[in-house]
Amino acid sequence: MFFAIFWLLFIALLLAAFLFSKTTKEFPKSWFEWKTEFRYQYLGIIGLIHDAQYAARDRVALYKQPDRIAVITGGNRGIGLRIVEKLLACDMTVIMGVRDPRSAEAAVAGVVDLSETKGKLICEQLDVGDLKSVQAFAQLIKDKYQKIDLLLNNAGIMFAPFKLTADGYESHFATNFLGHFLLTHLLLPQLRAGGKAGRNSRIVNVSSCVNLIGRINYKDINGTKHYYPGTAYSQSKLAQILYTRHLQTLLDAENAHVQVNVVHPGIVDTDLFEHSATTSVPLFKKLFFKTPERGSRTVVFAAIDPSIEGQGGTYLSNGGKGPFHSDAKKPAKCEQLFQFSCDLLKIKQYGNGVY
Repeated sequence: MFFAIFWLLFIALLLAAFLFSKTTKEFPKSWFEWKTEFRYQYLGIIGLIHDAQYAARDRVALYKQPDRIAVITGGNRGIGLRIVEKLLACDMTVIMGVRDPRSAEAAVAGVVDLSETKGKLICEQLDVGDLKSVQAFAQLIKDKYQKIDLLLNNAGIMFAPFKLTADGYESHFATNFLGHFLLTHLLLPQLRAGGKAGRNSRIVNVSSCVNLIGRINYKDINGTKHYYPGTAYSQSKLAQILYTRHLQTLLDAENAHVQVNVVHPGIVDTDLFEHSATTSVPLFKKLFFKTPERGSRTVVFAAIDPSIEGQGGTYLSNGGKGPFHSDAKKPAKCEQLFQFSCDLLKIKQYGNGVY
C-alpha cells in the first residue's frame, strides 16, 4: 500500500512538473507537440545540471578598453541589461539598438551611475524584426563611426504566438536570426576596420541549448502548416549556429581580423519566459535558474576575453565550449542555411555592407 501511494505521488509530481514547465500555457494537441515538449523538458534538466556543474568556470574578467566601440541589440532588460553594465564597466562606448531608447536609458541608469561611469551610453531606435528598421539603424552607425569593435546580437523573443512580421517572416526567425543576419552584413565593413592582428573585432550571437533539437524547415520556414512556438524558437537558435560557423569560414578565407562566436547563456530567469507555463511557478525559477547577471557572463566572455582570441566559430556555454547540433559540424549544412538566407534577402555579396 505504501509503495502504491509513493508511486502515485511520484507520478503526480512528475505530471505537475511537466505541466508547469511547458514552453506554452496551452496544452499540447498532437503527438508532435507532446514530443517537442518532452524534448524541451529533457534539455531543460540537462541545461540546469550543466549550469550547476560548471558554475565555477562561469566567470568573466573585466578590464578597461576605452578605445572600443560595442553595438548591442536589445539590452534594456534581462541578460542584455547586465551585458551593457559590464561593457560600460570596461569604459567602452556602448550603442544600444532598442525599440524605446528613452526607457532603455532609464533601465541602464537603474544599474549604472551614468554620471560617474567613464563608459559612454548611446541608445538608438531599432526593431530587429523589421528589416527597414535594421537598415536605418545600421546606416546611422555607419554615418557616425568608421569602425566598431564588438557586435552583440542579443535581442530575441521566445515561445511567442504565431505572427508574421511586416516583411512576411515568422517572428522568431525574423527577430532572433534574420534581422541579425542582415545587421551583421551591413556592419561588417566597420567590424573589419575595427580588427587588427592579435586583437580581432568580435561578433557574438546569443543562441540557446535548444539548438540541439532544432530543424531548419526550408520548405516552410514560417511554419504556417503546423506552427508550434517551441519548434519555431529552436529553429531560429539552430540557424544562429549554422550561420556563425559558415561566416567564420568566410572571414578566415579572407584573413579578416574578425571572429564570430555563438553563446548559450544558460537557463536564465528573465522575461523571455513570459509565454511559457513557468510563469505559474516563479519560485522555481528563482531557486534553480541563473540570474540575469550570471547569464550575461559568457556573452561578455565571448566578446572580450583574450583566452579565446582567434577561436572563432566556437559555441560557448558557462565559460567554455558546449555541445551543439550535429548539423553545425557539417560545412555543407552551414553553407545551405547561409545561402538560403542570402537568397531570402537578395544579398549577392555578403559582408560588403550594401543592401
